[in-house]
Amino acid sequence: MISSETINDYLSRLASRQPTPGGGAAAALHAAQGAALVAMVARYTTGPKYEQHAALVARITSAADHLIIEALRLADADEHAFQSVIDSYKLPSDTEQLKATKADAIRDALVQAAHTPAQLIKVSGEVVDLATELFDVANPSVISDVAAAADAARAAATTARVNIDINVVAIKDTAARTRLADQTDGLEDKVVLAADSLVKRVRERILS
Repeated sequence: MISSETINDYLSRLASRQPTPGGGAAAALHAAQGAALVAMVARYTTGPKYEQHAALVARITSAADHLIIEALRLADADEHAFQSVIDSYKLPSDTEQLKATKADAIRDALVQAAHTPAQLIKVSGEVVDLATELFDVANPSVISDVAAAADAARAAATTARVNIDINVVAIKDTAARTRLADQTDGLEDKVVLAADSLVKRVRERILS
């Protein structure tokens, strides 16, 4: 599991000539880092000075901690989903029945491989939403990390979008491809806009 690896071990696997982990896992780790940064800023926004915001900060801290776990789960899920795609392409196709079985397996694996990054985009959006909530009350000493969290989540969303696209276009079943495209098109747009807006607000506060 990626969550139990050292950073060096994970990066060595990522850099190696093997199909997994790849961009999908990297995207999930972007989201995990974004959530961790939100949690860190929240934990610095505590004590008597921030007492009036204690309930909000506690909720954000708990939610961000949960998103770290969820993002790491999706990192592993993406690796497993892509391995399933690889395995489906290796199935035998010596007879018409086997060809049909293989085609169905490939389609199902590709659809699942697209659903995982779609879930990640949702998680990325939740990270940006938490960071945005935290912005107005955050400890100014770590306000730059609010922007860092938003940018990390943005990277997760846009990378996940590309991973959806590459799976969608590989699906030969037109109906399945259209259905999946309809379910996922534009998912990242809101995340990107919200992240860009938040980063701009952070920079304006820092430079004012």
